Amino acid sequence: MLMAKRKTKVATRIELDSVYVLKMLLYLILGSFWLRVSNTSQTSQIPIPIGLIIGLFLASHERFQIDRKLEYAILLMAMFIGFWLPIGITVVR
Repeated sequence: MLMAKRKTKVATRIELDSVYVLKMLLYLILGSFWLRVSNTSQTSQIPIPIGLIIGLFLASHERFQIDRKLEYAILLMAMFIGFWLPIGITVVR
């Protein structure tokens, strides 16, 4: 005897436009943060893109995986802008 399988509906989650814009703004701000370690005796500086690292981690663990390429592009653009602007944390040792 063959049994009929039930069709189950897959619940699709719809992301609101306001949530999407807020998320892109978060990636833009987060990607611009840098950790700069500088030395007082020599004016050398080691910049570390800490916002990019955190942003890549958040983008890879997101529920909506559709726009991952766009999130990566926004993070990279913000990283290059944040390198020239004084945004982030400066640690002097």
